[in-house]
Amino acid sequence: MEAEAAGLRDADPAFARWAAGHGVIRHASLTQLRVHAWIQSLVTAGRLPDAATGYTRLAAADRLASAGLWLVVHMTYARRVRTDGAPLDAADFKRTPEGHTGGALNMVPAYAGYLLANALDGRTRAWMMGQGHCVAAVDALNLLVSNLHAAHAERYGVDDAGLSRFVSDFYRYDVRPDGTPASPLGSHVNEHTAGGVLEGGYLGFAELQYVHAPLPGERLVAFLSDGAFEEQRGGDWAPRWWRAQDCGLVAPIMILNGRRIEQRCQIDQQGGGRWLDAHLRLNGFDPIDLDGRDPASIAWGIHAMEERLQRAAADGGPPPLPYGIASTVKGYGFPGAGTNAAHNLPLAGNPAFDADARAQFNAGCAALHVPPAELAEAVAALATHADDGRPLERDHPLATRDVPLPQVPPAAERPPGGEASPMQALDEQFVAIVDANPQLRPRVGNPDELRSNRLDRTLDRLMHRVHVPEPGVAESVTGGVITALNEEAVVCAALANKGGLNLVVTYEAFAPKMLGAIRQELIFARHLREAGRPPGWLGVPVVLTSHTWENAKNEQSHQDPALAEAMLGEMADVAGVVFPPDANAAAAALAQVYGSHGRIVAMVVPKRPVPHVLNAAGARRLSREGAAHLAGDARRARVQLVALGTYQLHAMQRAHARLTERGVDALLTVLAEPARFRTPRDAGEASYVHDDATVAAHFPPGLPRVLLVHTRPEPLLGALRRIDEGPARTVALGYINRGGTLDVDGLMFANRCTWAHALDAAARVLALPREALLTPAELAAVDAAGDPAAILGRA
Repeated sequence: MEAEAAGLRDADPAFARWAAGHGVIRHASLTQLRVHAWIQSLVTAGRLPDAATGYTRLAAADRLASAGLWLVVHMTYARRVRTDGAPLDAADFKRTPEGHTGGALNMVPAYAGYLLANALDGRTRAWMMGQGHCVAAVDALNLLVSNLHAAHAERYGVDDAGLSRFVSDFYRYDVRPDGTPASPLGSHVNEHTAGGVLEGGYLGFAELQYVHAPLPGERLVAFLSDGAFEEQRGGDWAPRWWRAQDCGLVAPIMILNGRRIEQRCQIDQQGGGRWLDAHLRLNGFDPIDLDGRDPASIAWGIHAMEERLQRAAADGGPPPLPYGIASTVKGYGFPGAGTNAAHNLPLAGNPAFDADARAQFNAGCAALHVPPAELAEAVAALATHADDGRPLERDHPLATRDVPLPQVPPAAERPPGGEASPMQALDEQFVAIVDANPQLRPRVGNPDELRSNRLDRTLDRLMHRVHVPEPGVAESVTGGVITALNEEAVVCAALANKGGLNLVVTYEAFAPKMLGAIRQELIFARHLREAGRPPGWLGVPVVLTSHTWENAKNEQSHQDPALAEAMLGEMADVAGVVFPPDANAAAAALAQVYGSHGRIVAMVVPKRPVPHVLNAAGARRLSREGAAHLAGDARRARVQLVALGTYQLHAMQRAHARLTERGVDALLTVLAEPARFRTPRDAGEASYVHDDATVAAHFPPGLPRVLLVHTRPEPLLGALRRIDEGPARTVALGYINRGGTLDVDGLMFANRCTWAHALDAAARVLALPREALLTPAELAAVDAAGDPAAILGRA
């Protein structure tokens, strides 16, 4: 192999110049042979005018990578940059250095290789990075090649002053008067990272998303980490989901440096790259060994994986999924590489105070420095965007999603007086929207039991995605339902499909496992809005069914409203939680979600048949306004009964009837979206929540009220301080962590939130004797001193 590479070097000076490497960037003989064959194929295909042009770009990537390594270590340690390469003095260093230096150093050759692949074949691929804490590599290289969003372009440059400001801003903790960071640089990928689509703070989610992200005709490079390999299960299921018919090309690359923060990673403990290769093959991958220290090897790997995937897909059937294993040493290219310290601060001391550490830093940087003129020449060689007619990497397809709102056919009217499953209505509406929008790739994230959850039409229309369909079962090789008994994996299938139409369905009690993935998306979407680049993906409904109250029969592990409560804590302009009370409302709420961009909405929906309380027009109005009066006159009412949740509404209807019977005027209100009535916490949320006049119209000031809610009462009251008249005049009842194997009525009794408990609370806020509203037997049951049957209606 070396003899063959030597012959190529002797025969071609341009090849030899690149093959000689630059600084710490070296090219193994295998890489040289691979790259030589690739360049010849690009010339033959007309992608390059000649081989010399290709080798010039390859050599340019070496210099760019070296300069990137140099700049990354400055970001960690320095507050001054000297582009002439002169040593830094003690005063030039940060007193408190910070950075995920080792991982960022490893990402420099990887991201440089991505830029190189694009420059060589004239395609701007998308990218995502699971290890978001390595963002220094991406921000540094983007600055060097002028691939920037406005916040960076206006603030930084590649001269001494601009680079010094850049490194000083890294882990700069200054805050603006409005509470936002003064520096546009983040510890992880943020809204100002050019081309960033995923924060990468929650490790393991890129592994679950990348295969679902690109649409046909698009290409994605996914940078993954060996540490995140130990996180959320499901990354090794990616070959189950990729299909040539409806997926873009993907090139996953693991940066295998063998270390986490303070010890070897599990892959390294199991046997390193050889063990990983065998594991990947067992799970349907086609692994390719790459040199993680060499941008040329990374670039070739991207090309090779795409070529293998295309070739295998052409043979028919789901192919093995190519997967790059980019072996390296943590922190390669700088002193301290390969140690636990490399993760954060690789030097033995702080150069601001330690002369030995300062000398070590300056010596390490000297080996990486690229003179400004040479670097400018390299950057120019890679700047092929205009000639190729392609966008900058900041504007890759995943970063610029802009999906038009879908056509939403009218939902079937279900007149009051009957009953139906709200989940069945949602099912019918979703399939109608899918059929009306064939341009949108549908994805349904499903841990299990679509039929049990009344989504029969959805399953029959889209089918489970499998390699080999089972006869007689709703399965297809190209099915749109991503089913795995793993909540994180299936929610990521929908969150990643940002160019399509998505639905997530799960038992409510198991939905908290999805929260990390959901919250990461919410944060990033909101930050994009604040940066002036609002996300263009369609709203994603996360349907929580077989919910807390319906799962009374399944022990307390199945009784948990935690995700709805957590979503109430997120910012209402991007995060929603809605409680449609009937079938018409469920269909309307689904349509409302798809009429938005960049939002994730938890929908708490019963699956059992329940009475219709709203007509179609009323359901649409409820979805728009978030609440509606169902009975009573606000002008005469002495108390307001507020229901959040279907079964809570049924109980409040019974309570309202008793109050009417006893001569007490009451206003019955159904609350569907609590966050519309919250106190806004900033200007973005204020643009979504109701103004004071609208809040007052739904919740008249001064009126005592009792709330019966699906969730725990405390989080709900916290979100609804605007309608809280104080503990003497506002009472909330709901889930108080009591349960077992019960029915709906029994669970409501156990949690002291039946219609009778609501009346007891109404007597309290009205300062009425309890006996005025409840019989002695009912009062005994409310006080846990009598037979529950007195209020549950059981013989």
